[in-house]
Amino acid sequence: MDWLDLVRFIHVMGACVLIGTGAGIAFFMVMAHRKRDAASIAQTAATVVIADTLFTATAAILQPVSGTALAWGLGWSLLEGWIAASIALYVLIGMLWLPVVYFQIQMRDEARLSADTSAPLSPRYFRLYKIWFACGIPAFSAIAVLLWLMLMRPDISF
Repeated sequence: MDWLDLVRFIHVMGACVLIGTGAGIAFFMVMAHRKRDAASIAQTAATVVIADTLFTATAAILQPVSGTALAWGLGWSLLEGWIAASIALYVLIGMLWLPVVYFQIQMRDEARLSADTSAPLSPRYFRLYKIWFACGIPAFSAIAVLLWLMLMRPDISF
């Protein structure tokens, strides 16, 4: 295995981690939310925040590094159509993901407060959840398109 194979492996594993962690986080948050149980939501959101920090953030940092190294090693320009489109989608995903992390922390804190005081979930929690959910749909759609671009490498001209 040469260095390029190793970088390709890291890049593909990073994509798997981003997609898998993102889908898992979304699933567990939605399932906890459906229960409407503040303690369950607080516990799930706490785990989700840790998972996002350990897995998603690490992979998110490695992806552009490994992608750039891979393109360079293969002699591809970052301005090549499918690569430029991938980079634009990656930036969009990041712009959607960063607020999602903030919303997850806020939802966790709101749910903890409700659980600690035996109060119902606050209207603020429900607003945060709606925004969190609304950000997730375009982010996950964009990551699916990004994966397609990586696999198909279509001829795109700008």
